[in-house]
Amino acid sequence: MKRFIAMLSLAAATFSVSTFAAIGQHPVVLVHGLQPAQLQARPDATEVRADGEVYWQAYWLTHADVRIDWPSHERIAGKIASDYAWPKLKQLAQSNTCVNGCIFVTHSTGDLVTRYILDNQENWILNEGLTPLNIISTFDFAGAGGGSELADLAVNIAEGGGVLNASLRLAISLWLGDIPNSSNVGVLNDLKVSNARQIAPFPDGRVPRVRFVGDDSEYFGLTSPFLPGHDDGVVSSHSTCGASRAGSFGSCSTSVAFDGKVAYQSNGVSSFMPRHYPMLMGSGYGHGELIGDRHQGKVTTARKSAVLANGQSISVATQDKWSWWKWATYRHVNGSDDHTMSELVADLL
Repeated sequence: MKRFIAMLSLAAATFSVSTFAAIGQHPVVLVHGLQPAQLQARPDATEVRADGEVYWQAYWLTHADVRIDWPSHERIAGKIASDYAWPKLKQLAQSNTCVNGCIFVTHSTGDLVTRYILDNQENWILNEGLTPLNIISTFDFAGAGGGSELADLAVNIAEGGGVLNASLRLAISLWLGDIPNSSNVGVLNDLKVSNARQIAPFPDGRVPRVRFVGDDSEYFGLTSPFLPGHDDGVVSSHSTCGASRAGSFGSCSTSVAFDGKVAYQSNGVSSFMPRHYPMLMGSGYGHGELIGDRHQGKVTTARKSAVLANGQSISVATQDKWSWWKWATYRHVNGSDDHTMSELVADLL
């Protein structure tokens, strides 16, 4: 019996996390977004891990190998990096999990946290005498790397500035659950548009940032008046698409609309942050729905393919159809009539 247990232990050691990936051939590392309840609750490390598990449970929890959980009441360059991101990165390096290439799947503010990781992980890990992580791509859902105007408003209110009228109070309350005060803004400071765009804007890690974007709102459109251009209810398209500047944009592409209409988009994003590649767009998907398990309509492409850092390419197949009803051609991803955005992205993996 003891010999059998020893053999099992040896097998477990041999077939480590670097051998298996929950999906595809590359281990998936999850980095979640803002969790508003944590701003006031100020959870400890155990609670942060529990919240991180709940965050992804609709779909990605069972499709990933590792999570980097972090607390929303802290700052990215502070305890989020030192107490939460770094220990997990060290574990990944020690276990050689990413030796064949990891893919980071992020949501919302996780995009910004990951950008800070990409800029620093090599130096951090080299200083420990370990081999830096081989991160071949990030897959960013509803990326907030360009910040959110809602964060600007929330922090301004918390610091006693601006006018808190009924519509703004409702919008912030729908998003955060409550109106923040100066003692519990946490990562909202990093989410302010100007601040977000200054956090590791040109990370040392030359990793492709492949992006998946929604154009609907779970908040009945009540937050949209405070977000320029098209938005997903929390983040504007200049951020989710990865535009090189903040602005009012109507699509991640200059040739196809969020709903798949093939036509010149005069207000589409044409200039992007370094190595940012918007790929899938869904006009029926809101901010949180992008990582959920519910189908929210067909999906189109801002671009059909992207090349990862290891030279591998990913691509999606599409079909163009003429709509007599709308008198226009529409482009949709094959399978998106009954597969969710997350399922389509899992297929890419």
